[in-house]
Amino acid sequence: MAEALGRVLVVDDDEVIRQLIAVNLTLEGFDVATAVDGQDCLDKVTAIDPDVITLDVMMPRLDGWVTAGQLRRNPQTSQIRVVLITARAQEDDKSRGREIGVDAYLTKPFDPGEMIRVVRELAAKVPGNQAAEDPAGGRPDPA
Repeated sequence: MAEALGRVLVVDDDEVIRQLIAVNLTLEGFDVATAVDGQDCLDKVTAIDPDVITLDVMMPRLDGWVTAGQLRRNPQTSQIRVVLITARAQEDDKSRGREIGVDAYLTKPFDPGEMIRVVRELAAKVPGNQAAEDPAGGRPDPA
């Protein structure tokens, strides 16, 4: 088996969306773990040690805004790349994401090919992650 492109933690309270993201990333060659909400993410993140986290905003217990903020404030997790994937598409929401320090913002419904491209680019920026090079991807999007 080829070396994984990187490790991704997929965080979404909607099981269908969580599995859609996880399957697409797994098929692309990423090592994927999942969490059901922000608190589950924070509970698992240091053990999983992901290169990238895809994070929904609207979730029970701990929403994506608070989760992203806590990830950024914790020295152990502050360098993990974070992609918000959310139905919240207002400019104020995108600005809030930038203020928190997220690395990318995708709105639902999202194009799986675009999501893969964004995750690839972010994983390629992780120091020592040689398997994720060529993030612009000479490969076509999966059908």
